[in-house]
Amino acid sequence: RVARLEAERDMWRAKAEGTVGVQFPATHWPATKPSLQLIPSYPVYDRSKPKEAFLAVCQMLIDEVCGELPAGYELPPREIAWVRRMLMYNVYGGKMNRGLMVVESGLQILEALGRPIDNNTVVGLAILGWCIEWLQGWLLVADDIMDDSQTRRGQKCWYLVEDVQKIALNDAFMIEMLVFKVLKRHFGSKPYYAQLVDLFLETTFQTECGQLLDTLCLNLSLEDFTLDRWTLIVKYKTAFYSFYASVALGMIVAGITDVAEYNAARDILMIMGIYFQAQDDFLDCYGTPEQIGKIGTDIQDKKCGWLFVHAYHSLANTQQRALLEQLYGKCKVQTPEEQNIKDLYTTLGLKDVYQRYEQQSYDQIMALKGTVKQVPWSVFEAFLKKIYKRENERLKASFIPAPAAAWIG
Repeated sequence: RVARLEAERDMWRAKAEGTVGVQFPATHWPATKPSLQLIPSYPVYDRSKPKEAFLAVCQMLIDEVCGELPAGYELPPREIAWVRRMLMYNVYGGKMNRGLMVVESGLQILEALGRPIDNNTVVGLAILGWCIEWLQGWLLVADDIMDDSQTRRGQKCWYLVEDVQKIALNDAFMIEMLVFKVLKRHFGSKPYYAQLVDLFLETTFQTECGQLLDTLCLNLSLEDFTLDRWTLIVKYKTAFYSFYASVALGMIVAGITDVAEYNAARDILMIMGIYFQAQDDFLDCYGTPEQIGKIGTDIQDKKCGWLFVHAYHSLANTQQRALLEQLYGKCKVQTPEEQNIKDLYTTLGLKDVYQRYEQQSYDQIMALKGTVKQVPWSVFEAFLKKIYKRENERLKASFIPAPAAAWIG
């Protein structure tokens, strides 16, 4: 067995050094393509400045992409400038919580398992973090088109920019493919490369299933907007890519192969991800554009949202349900009709219902604390801290239950 492992190690090392046959002969063209050359040493990743160092990796990846296009794909300068502008607009910056959590959780897992950590390891985790961020980037470009959204990250949605419009659809496809180009360039010689590709393929499809569940709500009646449907939507549309993938990537890099460990981590992260979307739905209604970086459109867009399913199926009387049927999905944002629905939510006590739900989610998560054996619990604590910190301080003071507030500091 030792000899077999050493032979496999030597094989991957030889592939990384380019001393064996071509790994992907069908696409080894043109020979001058930059991604076919050996990767130069990564710049030093300053862990004392996590956001700045993480952003620098994104800039590195954008430069790599734009350097690849003329030599590998014969794109003229105008198109290259477009790709750079498009990436800077849609994927560079933002809160970066998902990507930063790949680095943070990956390092904690590696340290807990006693794995060696050097600069290349840290930069590799950051690159995987940006793969998650770019995955989210293309999904949001497409989602904004489907939802007729107006703003994203405090600026006009990409498809609404005057010289973009329908081009945004192809841009979304391009960002998606760039995720896999980055994976191949930086991890193609790693023994866990196939696992990375598998995770990204599965996560992308899970998210697209969630998007289908969400968009088909346009063809359903309000009676169909149940809590079970909402849970299914957010589990597949949000929880897998926003929570599970970030931790699973670190587990893959650390060499964890125990299916039970992945299952245990997934169970915890699904609860977090579903809660995260409930919080997002809550803020879509009660948060200001300054607080959430966009104009909430769930009422206008007839979303199967957390607030609506509780109001319609559990709290509203006949007259109040009639109001929802009259206005939900039939009024524009920031109109008196939309405000009538928001006022109804408040009258029905949904803020208190949300507070109780938040406590229940916390209790569920803590009950699973002993189920993970190799991933340190600090990984999940870090995720929860980032979730609760999303909220405006004033909202946080009103709605975070005392035990959770004490726990997250």
